[in-house]
Amino acid sequence: QVQLVESGGGLVQAGASLRLSCVVSDGGLPILERAWFRQAPGAQREMVASIHSSGSTTYSDSVKGRFSISRDYAQKTVSLQMNSLTPEDSGVYYCKAVAIIGVGKNRDYWGQGTQVTVSS
Repeated sequence: QVQLVESGGGLVQAGASLRLSCVVSDGGLPILERAWFRQAPGAQREMVASIHSSGSTTYSDSVKGRFSISRDYAQKTVSLQMNSLTPEDSGVYYCKAVAIIGVGKNRDYWGQGTQVTVSS
């Protein structure tokens, strides 16, 4: 069973930085992709950044150049460095892992979320 635990959220002022971390316990399953999503009140959950097992990264247009996703295999963590935060970055941030559970079968696993609030 894959388990994810996020940490690092908080309340900051616009222009500040935050670093989110997610410990991914893979339960012995290969992890294909790790990603960060966020959800603002009344809005749909959206992908912020992802990192494939190959190392390739993807970012939403709204965070390109400001956010950086990274992974640490030894610590089994995936982190999201967020710089130049704006109030529009506020929301609950979720860590997601895509695990390979069989031939041609993947399953998504989610963390419980961590709140990020950016004041103007």
